[in-house]
Amino acid sequence: MSTLQGKTLFITGASRGIGLAIGVRAARDGANVVIAAKTADPHPKLEGTIYTAAAAIEEAGGKALPLVCDIRSDEQVYSSVERAVKHFGGIDILVNNASAISLTGTLDTPMKRYDLMHQINTRGTFLCSQACIPHLKQAENPHILNLGPPLSMKAQWFKPHVAYTMAKYGMSMCVLGMAAEFEEDGIAVNSLWPRTTIATAAVNMLGGDMMMSVSRKPDIMADAAYHILTRPSRACTGNFFVDEDLLRSAGVTDLEQYSVVPGAELAPDFFVD
Repeated sequence: MSTLQGKTLFITGASRGIGLAIGVRAARDGANVVIAAKTADPHPKLEGTIYTAAAAIEEAGGKALPLVCDIRSDEQVYSSVERAVKHFGGIDILVNNASAISLTGTLDTPMKRYDLMHQINTRGTFLCSQACIPHLKQAENPHILNLGPPLSMKAQWFKPHVAYTMAKYGMSMCVLGMAAEFEEDGIAVNSLWPRTTIATAAVNMLGGDMMMSVSRKPDIMADAAYHILTRPSRACTGNFFVDEDLLRSAGVTDLEQYSVVPGAELAPDFFVD
């Protein structure tokens, strides 16, 4: 595979940030992009809705289907998947991008926030995969890509925010298990994670302009995802990719193009040694 032309991507949380960037990159090939996210009306603190994302997809050359979908809801996920299949004729790629974050210690994490992270990150990833896999089995080059970190049992990744780490690692454990479970079906299941912080709304809320200035643009994750999703699914599964390493191995030498502020000393992301 060298193109995503005509392929249908179901991307969760694609109204903004990394999810939208992956959709726009695919749209440049002429892909169909299902934008499965909650934001239908403008948010006071976050830019973008499923409709502005759809406009960006179509401007880039793709076809968009914006769907209001809370991935905590079994009914909404299964309904959205069925609508996507009816509209585009199938699903070739699932990108589990939607995520919730709270960098808080055990005593400072309300159980409501704990539940939110686990319902969206781990359970949402499992649910969306479960709903899409029967359709992915019919695809020519099926992929699932989870935005989850490499698995590491080092205490340093759990100590500061154990609840968040467990929720994100749940996404990665889905990769570990499902890659093996569906290997014979030819469904690739991989994860992708950034080496540095990425300039998204979540990072802006956590660290403001200072953190944004030492981050990379979401484009680096979109380009890395593209390199994964265009590979033969039977030859690329069960991997825990890091964006920078993947792009270097693919021959990309100019990583400075992705810096928000050229020349800035970049802030490392979590979970990568």
